[in-house]
Amino acid sequence: MAYHLLELIQQLGHPRVLVIGDAILDRYIWGDAERVSQEAPVILLRADRDEMRLGGAANVANMVRGLEAEVTLAGVVGADADGLLLRRDLESAGVDCSALLCDASRPTTVKERFIGRAQNRHPHQMLRVDREVRQPLNSAVTRQLLDLLLPSLAEYRAILVADYGKGVCTPEILSRLIDAAQAQHIPVIVDPRPGTDYTHYRGATAVTPNRLETKLATGREIRTANDAFAAGRQLCDELGLQFAYITLDSDGMAFVTAGGVGQMLPTRKRQVYDITGAGDMVLAMIGVGLADGLSPVDIGRLANVAGGLEVERVGVVPIRRDELAADLTAGVRSSSDKVRDLEALVALVESRRQQGQRVVLTNGCFDLLHVGHVLYLQQAAALGDCLIVALNSDDSIRRLNKGPDRPLFSEQHRATMLAALEAVDYVVVFNEATPHALLDRLRPDLLVKGGTYQPEEIVGWELVKAYGGQVLALGETPGLSTTGIVRALRGGAGAVPAPHFTPAGLGGASAAPRSMERKAG
Repeated sequence: MAYHLLELIQQLGHPRVLVIGDAILDRYIWGDAERVSQEAPVILLRADRDEMRLGGAANVANMVRGLEAEVTLAGVVGADADGLLLRRDLESAGVDCSALLCDASRPTTVKERFIGRAQNRHPHQMLRVDREVRQPLNSAVTRQLLDLLLPSLAEYRAILVADYGKGVCTPEILSRLIDAAQAQHIPVIVDPRPGTDYTHYRGATAVTPNRLETKLATGREIRTANDAFAAGRQLCDELGLQFAYITLDSDGMAFVTAGGVGQMLPTRKRQVYDITGAGDMVLAMIGVGLADGLSPVDIGRLANVAGGLEVERVGVVPIRRDELAADLTAGVRSSSDKVRDLEALVALVESRRQQGQRVVLTNGCFDLLHVGHVLYLQQAAALGDCLIVALNSDDSIRRLNKGPDRPLFSEQHRATMLAALEAVDYVVVFNEATPHALLDRLRPDLLVKGGTYQPEEIVGWELVKAYGGQVLALGETPGLSTTGIVRALRGGAGAVPAPHFTPAGLGGASAAPRSMERKAG
């Protein structure tokens, strides 16, 4: 599954998306929470840093932009310094602000958070102060906004509604926008404000409420998957939705279609530092995915990953495509996930390379895995960030004339053993006489081989050198070879000698990007 989602991220286009809703400026005051004040029973915060970030619909637009989609933000700001600052930051991020209107009758919405650190540990939010008005937009601003949006709606592949209840998402604006979008087959995805009345979202494509918002809207406690499915069906029926995404914090997401089909989309456990912005990130990922034509279920899985990465950050931070790819790549860690066919491995290696990682490849039969193999693979892994083991298939071993009873273990067994080693990132089985075809497709930065070879004696060296890669022999463990071990076991020749690894040829290797400690476990 991680490989499939990685492919989707790599193939994602750059669709144009409209975000409409309440633009918010988030201000953060950071400092050390040192002691209780002498003036009152409150924590004294010694401030040392101020920070401003985009929030609300402005944050959604920024996150859509971070996912490399084109985006226009529609909404209002006040005729004040905060409004100018918010607009400046949006334009710096590449967001089109032509539909972000100035309304002198209201201030720019600002949320000010005080973040305290205690004893040099992870920071936590201590207090939030909001400056806002919640009255609906007046008729003149409403008319101006609709006159801007409706004639140009066909330019967009998806519309995201970020309703924070600050007055932009009025029933009139939403109904006219949703009706026009339906007529032009443009999906509309709504992140609703908390409340019991969702009627103004009627006709949207989907909604993305969290557990509490779903309870308020449906009157149902969401304790189990079936509770979430029932609530999702209720929302689809009452609002004429095509589907609903109900976010369930650490339980992942419940996806429900208008036909009543429900599916749980689990997420992996993460260290939660700050839930601020997680819902915005989920909405952004769903919007970009729908705009690019991905399936709703795959979009939900990607949104789980994006939202999970967001809660690992303090404050609101856009999640980029390369971060999604890196997280999906890192998730490929079980033995079964490590064994890949060539096509899957090409995509995984490309993702690693885009992250600036150094790829190392070695190849061999590994017919009877022994300590010499383990030591050599650990050393190979320390020379880069990703170690691929290209494994000779059963048929190719037979063609190498290793003997009538070789291989001792099938390629499936050998691949599983290698994949269980912490030093190994991926295993790929090849059936050809040499690894040339693999090298041509994967193009590792470094080709290594255990043994006392000269680099020019390692099969495939000329191909690797031709595209600018390196070739290196890593030495051997004296007295240890699969053939020798098999002969000793069959002949009763006594114990296998203790390993004494003697690396060779390391002078030309570049510095190791990762430590032996991480790989050796």
